[in-house]
Amino acid sequence: MAFISTILSYLVPILGAIMILVFIHELGHFLAARLFGMRVEKFSVGFPPRLFGVKIGDTDYSVGLTPLGGYVSISGMVDERMDDSFAEKPPEPWEYRAKPVWQRMIVIVAGVVFNMILAWVIYAGIKGVYGDTVIPADQVSGIYVEEGSLFYTMGMRTGDRVLAVNGAPLQTYDDLLSEEAIVEGNYVVKVDRGGRTLTLEGPQDMMTQLNRTQGDLGYSLVPAWVSDVVSGSPAEAAGILTGDQIQTINGASMPFWEGLLTAVGSSEGDTLMLGVRRAGVDSLIQLTVVPNQASAEGRYTIGVYPPTEAMLREAYQVETRTYSFAGALGAGWEQTMGTSSVIVKSFGRMFTGKEDVRENLGGPIMIAKITKQAAEAGALFFWNIVATLSITLAIINILPIPALDGGHLVFLIIEAVTRREPSLRVRMWAQQIGFFLMLGLMAFLIINDLLKL
Repeated sequence: MAFISTILSYLVPILGAIMILVFIHELGHFLAARLFGMRVEKFSVGFPPRLFGVKIGDTDYSVGLTPLGGYVSISGMVDERMDDSFAEKPPEPWEYRAKPVWQRMIVIVAGVVFNMILAWVIYAGIKGVYGDTVIPADQVSGIYVEEGSLFYTMGMRTGDRVLAVNGAPLQTYDDLLSEEAIVEGNYVVKVDRGGRTLTLEGPQDMMTQLNRTQGDLGYSLVPAWVSDVVSGSPAEAAGILTGDQIQTINGASMPFWEGLLTAVGSSEGDTLMLGVRRAGVDSLIQLTVVPNQASAEGRYTIGVYPPTEAMLREAYQVETRTYSFAGALGAGWEQTMGTSSVIVKSFGRMFTGKEDVRENLGGPIMIAKITKQAAEAGALFFWNIVATLSITLAIINILPIPALDGGHLVFLIIEAVTRREPSLRVRMWAQQIGFFLMLGLMAFLIINDLLKL
């Protein structure tokens, strides 16, 4: 039962996301075909075998058992069915092949356009409902850098104040993990260290390195601000109070929560001298604390809780920016274009050998894992993933690969230029080749996912 529950916890979010994306994509093809008077024979979310459906007019609307895609079958079109029986008859007015090239082009690209519109609507909705929560850069005097992390290998150290990323002055700390900056392939950070300005460069394969650390640059802004003290703990015995801000450890500046955890965890029970800032007291209070070993985990603790969200907001004057309806649409469109640019550049870096393909490409297993994590984190994260997947689906579909929308578009462009439709035999061969290419790619992605688990 536990195994089934685990499987369902992965399947439900990803299947929900796929159904949304496929439905919207195929709806684009369907509506465009109907707009130009083409007969749509099937509208299927999921591939055969058919689970259930209903026929209305000329169209059979159905749900297939294989939830890895979907299709719209338009009369007189070479598609996933590989049905060329229509070629033996003269074109009918309602058939795809009887329509002008420009109308067929619109039908082909409509799925991609609808996926982009879906992403835009989702991003705009997120902006309108949640706004943007940001930490202004001028409120942060320094960051904590974990030893051995990606930032540490770049040369950054605890206490550095970030001034700029890729030449652009840092406005908010979201800019530090700017995807646009990362995919440029030359991630450069300018920092202030004790009055000196240093320029530090990231690795050339920044995307690959980030994927290996699951997107973790290895820095933290969380202050060592105590939200509560465990009764009977070493912290209580030392005189630490709720609201105290730990500034130094054994005389060294360390106002970060991660630094406190590291110092306590590696203390092996030795006495620590803490410099504490307390409300109403002008100078630092010096307190000594002896960490004890927690019996359950075998690690050392002193019995304090990290700062609450309210404390973090106060510490860094966190801002929540709200949007009007028009503002949300504008911000949503900007994010849609930005995400699209990042995905295109990411593919470009992978396929030119600048990044590790195996490390950066994810198949259905990895997508299911990420979607599950996003769903568990809440609606905001889930819909962000759906929007990103929608853009990714649009970009992949428009690639000039037979069996994809981009492959169909290539033949239509050839027809428009030469005034002559490529032969049915060539199109059928291309469709079959594209189909097997897609199967091969899917097999590679699944094997690659399994190897990364």
